[in-house]
Amino acid sequence: MDKEKLKGSIVPLVTPFSPAGEIDEQCIVSLIESQILAGSHGISVAGTTGEPSSLSLEERERLFDLAVNTVRGRKPVIAGTGTNNLRETLRLTMHAEKCGADAALVIVPYYNKPSQQGLFEYFSAVASSTGLPIIIYNIPGRTATNIEPSTVKRLKERHRNIVGIKESNRDLDQVTRILLECGDDFLVYSGIESLCYPMLAVGGSGHFSATANIMPAEAADMFNLASARRWEEARKLHFSLFRLNEAIFWDTNPVPLKAAMSMMGLISNTLRPPLVPLSEQNTNELRRLLKEYSLLKGSATA
Repeated sequence: MDKEKLKGSIVPLVTPFSPAGEIDEQCIVSLIESQILAGSHGISVAGTTGEPSSLSLEERERLFDLAVNTVRGRKPVIAGTGTNNLRETLRLTMHAEKCGADAALVIVPYYNKPSQQGLFEYFSAVASSTGLPIIIYNIPGRTATNIEPSTVKRLKERHRNIVGIKESNRDLDQVTRILLECGDDFLVYSGIESLCYPMLAVGGSGHFSATANIMPAEAADMFNLASARRWEEARKLHFSLFRLNEAIFWDTNPVPLKAAMSMMGLISNTLRPPLVPLSEQNTNELRRLLKEYSLLKGSATA
């Protein structure tokens, strides 16, 4: 198991839909090729940005197949296999392993609000079912449950294939505790766009940044600069990306992001209910910001 290849800027890819609401497979292939060309270190599908709760199990499995077949080993593919139903999670994880994904991203079960012991047993069951590296996905704002550093430590000590955690958590003390408890060989990723730089600074292994969908080279450079210990350049990049990192969360992710990508001509601005398009006011503000970042055709250099 080569953990090094799982480090870096892992783009949490959107799931593009046709205007009719079906998965746009041709668009996914194009997005993946663009990400590889831009220097992203890995591709993640069916994470939060990919609207997994709006997808059927069969659609998620198809996304795994499509990503693996498109990437063809050039970058690691991390499949979002977690649900709030253990049997479904096991099914998706088994499919991810069978189709050739490099790791599984498994979210803390949502809605159930399990105890820490419940989380330990849940992730133990997933890890025991597969040879894939498992990355725990902790996003308390979505799941209503925080997995504690002590639980993460127990899981890491019990299962060799639990190799890391994606922390979509603004509590940097938690990140520090996990690194202290689990050691430097445990992969800790930022799942908060504005915290990519701070997490790298305390010893993080990379990030899953939704912003990488529209500025992949810059998201990758953040990791590259930190790895080269060019901290001042990384800090400047952190500040230069900050307004855009905020803008893509003016509404529920990925609503603003899909609006931005539509303006850039990358995808159709199609969401599945209950998500709805960005408000007119925020759409106009976002268009102005994208022009400042030179992300729209014909816009002036920022």
